[in-house]
Amino acid sequence: MPIIRLFLLTVVAASFAVPVSAQDLLKHLDLEAPAMTQAEMTRADVRAAMAASSATAPADFTAKRLNGLDLSGLDLSGAIFRAARLNKANLRGTKLRGAVLDQAWMLKADLTEADLRDASLFQAQLIGATLDRADLSGARVASDLSKASVRDAKFVGAVLAPDMQNQSMGLMRGVLRQATLDGADFSGADLSRVDFEYASLRGVNFSGANLMSAELAGADLTGATVKGANFNKADVDSAKLKSLIGEAGSNLDRARNLSSAFRD
Repeated sequence: MPIIRLFLLTVVAASFAVPVSAQDLLKHLDLEAPAMTQAEMTRADVRAAMAASSATAPADFTAKRLNGLDLSGLDLSGAIFRAARLNKANLRGTKLRGAVLDQAWMLKADLTEADLRDASLFQAQLIGATLDRADLSGARVASDLSKASVRDAKFVGAVLAPDMQNQSMGLMRGVLRQATLDGADFSGADLSRVDFEYASLRGVNFSGANLMSAELAGADLTGATVKGANFNKADVDSAKLKSLIGEAGSNLDRARNLSSAFRD
């Protein structure tokens, strides 16, 4: 097995052994190595694999190197991309409904207006990616989207919270630290324990969302809709909570460090 592939598999395995952040993992990776920058398939190869797939035998791109590929507009619904590398890939408008992207590397990938409804993104690495206007409704997104651009994206009914019944390997949850999420729709989403520290959440729709124990310190929620949202034990230290819509219909008063937040 090539050394770089063995190293990557070792790093991925390690991420399940201890609660280490993706940023910590990146410190030990050579992001300029061929495994993280080159592709072993072409767009035509991917299309051919999809054409040969079926509902019972989905296209399987597990651990494939697809870095930098232009896969924009393709229908990749139901395909398996487990531990695949799609760094800087062009996935604009790509259909990935029900796709499995668990442990995939998608650093700085472009998923603008991609259809990710009901997809599984468990421990996917999307740091610096673009998901503007993408639809992740009903998706499982326990992934790292730190510093990502996620403007006007849909997370309706999505689950970004950790599975607290299976946390022996560390807290695996959605991390959107310093992400730009202005105008995103999180209505009815499970966001408990999700990390939104210093994220821009201006005009976000949190209607009916579960934000219990979420980390919102330093986040900007100006103009956010919070009717029916659960803020029990959420940390809002130094968060901007101005011009909130539907605050009376939430339990924001049960958030932690509310006195340190910036209010109207």
